[in-house]
Amino acid sequence: MKKLVAFASAAALGLALTACDSPAEESAEEQAEAVEDQADTMEDQGVITDTQEDQMEMEADAMEDSAEGDTDEVTGELEDSTM
Repeated sequence: MKKLVAFASAAALGLALTACDSPAEESAEEQAEAVEDQADTMEDQGVITDTQEDQMEMEADAMEDSAEGDTDEVTGELEDSTM
């Protein structure tokens, strides 16, 4: 039961914070989306492989997560506390 409450609280907090993006977070999200779009286009054109596209998208996601303060360290601690 404690795990469920902790998870629900974390989810609610995450949703609340999502609605409060700073201009820097918005910019990072836009840049990450642009990188992902570019990766899709490059893969579609045969300029890069699917694996390279996946890598670019992972890097874009990491850039966005970093701007939001969602690092592996923070996320890992949260996940560990809900298990």
